[in-house]
Amino acid sequence: MTDATLSSSPCRLRVGTSGYSYPEWCANGFYPPDTPAREMLTLYARRFTATELNYTWYQMPKAAAMARMLPNVPPGFGFAVKLTRTMTHEVDERQWRAQTALFREGVAPLVQAGRLLAVLIQLPPSFERTAAQRRYLAHLLDALAGLPLAIEFRHRSWAVDRVFDELEKRRVTLVTVDVPPLPHLFPALPVVTHPALFYIRFHGRNARGWRSGNMQQQFDYLYSEAELASWSGTAIADMATRARSGLIFFNNHVRAQAPRNARMLMTQLASTAPHCQVG
Repeated sequence: MTDATLSSSPCRLRVGTSGYSYPEWCANGFYPPDTPAREMLTLYARRFTATELNYTWYQMPKAAAMARMLPNVPPGFGFAVKLTRTMTHEVDERQWRAQTALFREGVAPLVQAGRLLAVLIQLPPSFERTAAQRRYLAHLLDALAGLPLAIEFRHRSWAVDRVFDELEKRRVTLVTVDVPPLPHLFPALPVVTHPALFYIRFHGRNARGWRSGNMQQQFDYLYSEAELASWSGTAIADMATRARSGLIFFNNHVRAQAPRNARMLMTQLASTAPHCQVG
């Protein structure tokens, strides 16, 4: 796989969190006490320039709801939208194509406003690289073609050059993940498959929590300065030389650890990636 030749313009790095509407963040100092959910996006957008919408994994996005978010954020604020689980985790062979059409309709206001940064296709750990799964994924990518697609594998069988080359050919971004070092999980690989965008998700390194299957335990982790420096000092700075923009989201949302780590990483990147526009 060859790296794309980029222009001399600086890479735009957006750092934020996976989701923003967490009531517990009021108790942990990110939002003022008793902040209603309807005000959280506005407050969040004062500190970050992008967010990853998690609720669209649970339910199909609706165009009206997407449009209502736009007046609550400043110009330039962007959204990554997670693909609904009926196309990744609970696939109905008779319905998934219709689901892709509904998803396109739902995110249309973000597309039209130039605010859709990526569609996150998060696949489950059970999605192994078999012939049937490869065929389904190829059909899914075809059905969503034209949207800015980013794909997160959870099973390590997909960590092969043939997959990366195919994503590069399709101009689909491979999501780089930071996860616990468990044998079946996709490894942390700073691979860039699309010159327009690289994408990193920090899930935390709570191995016991991942094994439990309990989301509150799974994402209960606070990265140290040193752990983030191992990314900001080398991998991220290098990836930024191979793409025009980067999305970096923290999914360790328990006890408002995600926004704390996001700010920590932004501070580091200001020093380690001075050639980039951070924020």
